[in-house]
Amino acid sequence: MTFLRVTGLSAGYGKSVVLRDVDLDVDEGEAVAIVGKNGAGKSTLLMSFFGETTVSAGSIMVGGLELCGLPGYLAAKQGATLSPQGRMILPHLTVKENLLLGEACRRKGPWTLDKVYELFPVLRERRNASGMALSGGQQQMLAVGRALLGNPRVLLLDEPSEGLSPVLIDELTGVFARISASGVGILIVEQHLNLVRRITQRFLVMAKGQIIDRGRTEDIDSEQHRTALAF
Repeated sequence: MTFLRVTGLSAGYGKSVVLRDVDLDVDEGEAVAIVGKNGAGKSTLLMSFFGETTVSAGSIMVGGLELCGLPGYLAAKQGATLSPQGRMILPHLTVKENLLLGEACRRKGPWTLDKVYELFPVLRERRNASGMALSGGQQQMLAVGRALLGNPRVLLLDEPSEGLSPVLIDELTGVFARISASGVGILIVEQHLNLVRRITQRFLVMAKGQIIDRGRTEDIDSEQHRTALAF
């Protein structure tokens, strides 16, 4: 069942248009990647779900609710939560306090603080430390855990591998596979294609604010798709 659907979306910041006529959909339990070079508009697309852009045309539906023109927090209440690029850890809060911010939308579901600690044991060990005292990889775990505490039906991930070592990327890949297996849909913006290959079923390629290619992830290395990825 389609849970998240974007149709004909054009959006940007103020009078500047970044996205042009974007269409995409994500089913519950499905993992979809948005790939493309820096500046393609991928993060702008994710931020549009939360009212952070100016929408000039199109529709954003989450759980059957049209979000365009509504307060940004309604996306989370509907079941779409975000682990943002840069992680956005609050430095004056502990690890535990940063995690509990994810419960603000008060959605009921299987993800609890203890479940997140089971997924990321290091967060339990460091729960009383400042969020900014964690390593980069641990901060990414914190950002993902915070988003999970909103009990999403679709989890949005913005460049989760950014700045991480190959070992940490492998660890996160396993985590995302477990999250997907639990029935949570994933929409991931990512440039690390090995991660994309391992956790997603479909992909879309963005360039200059438009979707220029899409397909099954198992076919991403075909000549047709390689041409689009290089654009």
